[in-house]
Formats: sequence, structure tokens, C-alpha cells
Amino acid sequence: MKLPPFAYARAKTVDEALELLREAGGEAKLLAGGQSLVPVLAYRLMRPSHIVDIDSVTGLDGIAEQNGELELGALVRHARLEQARLRGAHGLLALAAGHIGHVPIRTRGTLGGSLAHADPAAELPVAALALEARVVLRSAAGEREVATDRFLLGPFTTAISPDEMIVALRIPAAAPRSYAGFREFSLRSGDFALVSAGVAVVCEEDGAVSRARIVVGGVESCPRLMSDAGDAVVGKKLQADTIAAAARAAAASCEPVADRNVDAATRRDLVAALVREALTDVHAEAAA
Repeated sequence: MKLPPFAYARAKTVDEALELLREAGGEAKLLAGGQSLVPVLAYRLMRPSHIVDIDSVTGLDGIAEQNGELELGALVRHARLEQARLRGAHGLLALAAGHIGHVPIRTRGTLGGSLAHADPAAELPVAALALEARVVLRSAAGEREVATDRFLLGPFTTAISPDEMIVALRIPAAAPRSYAGFREFSLRSGDFALVSAGVAVVCEEDGAVSRARIVVGGVESCPRLMSDAGDAVVGKKLQADTIAAAARAAAASCEPVADRNVDAATRRDLVAALVREALTDVHAEAAA
């Protein structure tokens, strides 16, 4: 299938990319790994007048701790993120990245591209929400940070303005004794997830949970923080009955949608199963 016609420009710097966006007057789209944008163009779901290629922009592919926080550049590839040695609950990013598509997709796809595409079934937005990440947006007017829950507005809809681009993801420092778990279910390996669950948990020295953020994806229009499920484990140790209670709470509080692949009731059951498995993984890691 042929792509629609558009003007193409390759930017070498962030400033050059922002100037190209400004010149296009809101009619441009950014291209990095192309794993999300190219299929959308091929199916004529989007017809931008300009494509600004930022795949070669320097300085956007770093993974580093800045002022105690973890900062990841927008052009960090999924494959690199999957192999990254991240501390504590930050490891949720690597776990989530390992579930994205197939190896060629992970090799080309980027963190910023996944966040900007905002597919309800995407893995990295789930991890970003669980870790209380902020999306760093830049325009010619300056830079701003948007919390993940305010950045993701709906299916394929974000808070990015036409003259902005994602430059980084910033995540608060990982607490001591923090752990992560990620599980998903798809019909076939590499397919879009029908449901995913990402958890970030902080434990006290005695093993009791002091903080828990449990997020499910692929269930509603955006990834959803399951506050009731998190409350079910706080102050308790991650034993089988506590984990089961959190899984029930997650299933009870979500509002799953049905589609041609799965009905709402099955999605709800999957939420319970995957939250239980992700918390069980955390328990195993904490006990190791």
C-alpha cells in the first residue's frame, strides 16, 4: 500500500525539528522509528502535509540519572531499553519493552514514538504511569513537563501541541526496596496485548508494602491506575491472600471494553489474572 503524498525533511537537531514544525503550521508529523506512523499513513488514517524525520537528531538517545531522577531520551530504542540495567522499580520499563512486538519492531521503535502514538494497548505508557513519569515536551517557546496521566488523553490522543515534540521521559528516583512486575496477554506472541498489567511496589524492611502503583493497559481508552488494587496491598506483606485481594479489586474497578478479539467479561478476568501474576513476580523478586 502506497503512502499519501507529503513533503519530507530530515532534521539534525531539536531546534531544526521545531522550526520545521513551526513552518508547517500544525500540518506536520514527526518520524523516528516509523513503527507507529508508517502503518497509520499506509492505511490513510492520517494525511499530514509534511513529515519531519528526527531519527538522526543527536542527544535524544541517552539513559542517565539526572539530579536523582531517571531521564530517558525520546529516541531510546525499545531493544536498548529492554536490555538496560535499571535499578529497583525502574526495571518496569525494561520488562515492558521486552513485550513490544517482535525483534525488528523493538530494534527500530522508540520510546517517544510509543508515547506519542498513545495506543491503548501499548506497553510503555503503562510503565510510565506506574512510575509516575513526566513527559518532557519542547517547542520554540520553551520546555514543559506533563504527568503521564495528563499526557494520555484518549485512544491515540495526547496533550502534545502541534508545535511540540517529546524530548525525554523523566521518572522520580527509585526508592530502596522497590520492585517491578509486568505481565500481558495476547492472542499470539508479538500481537497487540489484549490486557497488560504493570506494577511498581515499595516494601519496608519487614516485607510489608509501603506503596504500590498498579496499572492496567488495553482495557479502557487509556492505561488506568487501579487505586483500589494498590490500597489492597499497602500495609501488608505480599502473600497469596493479599495478592488475590488486589487482583479482585483491580477486576472490580475497571471498565473493560469489548472488541472483535475479546469480550468485556474476559478482559475483566484477564485483569485479575495478570495483576495477580505481576504481583507474584514482585513477591518472588523481593524474597530473592
